Amino acid sequence: MGPSGSGKSSLLNWLTGTLPNGFNATGEVWLNDEKVSHLPTHLRHIGVLYQDALLFSHLSVAGNIAFAMPKSDRKQRRKKIEQALEQVSLAGMGNRHPDNLSGGQQARVALLRTLLSAPKAILLDEPFSKLDTQLRVDTRQLVFEQIRTHKLPAIMVTHDYSDAEAANGKVIHLEL
Repeated sequence: MGPSGSGKSSLLNWLTGTLPNGFNATGEVWLNDEKVSHLPTHLRHIGVLYQDALLFSHLSVAGNIAFAMPKSDRKQRRKKIEQALEQVSLAGMGNRHPDNLSGGQQARVALLRTLLSAPKAILLDEPFSKLDTQLRVDTRQLVFEQIRTHKLPAIMVTHDYSDAEAANGKVIHLEL
């Protein structure tokens, strides 16, 4: 947590290897006893969930989820997607167009895309900030439950202390 401009998003960018030109960081990034700071972004296997779902409008719901999944048998991937959609109360929506989903449904699709990409860690960048109060509580619970189920290390950037409390982890305050 910290005020705008304190470096929260820059920290996440550094962890994923996407720190913009003009920014510098020192140190090393380690994940599961492996130094990953020298690896390109795609080999770090760090999933990111943003405040915007960032779904591809030219792909179906299932296509959006499959986009990030490791290559495997098409039938196995389809089955995995169907099971995942069912777990988050989106059963039967695989063929739907993402633009026809509510904000909460889009957030769940984005979560599944991130989780089914088989990340070794997950970063959350203000993932609940655009959701109304009840949807925020429900989505937050689902996200944290899925992170625990998948046993993923996670770092969340937020301005909302209730999000930090719900995560039930250590809170680090960044200063300007």
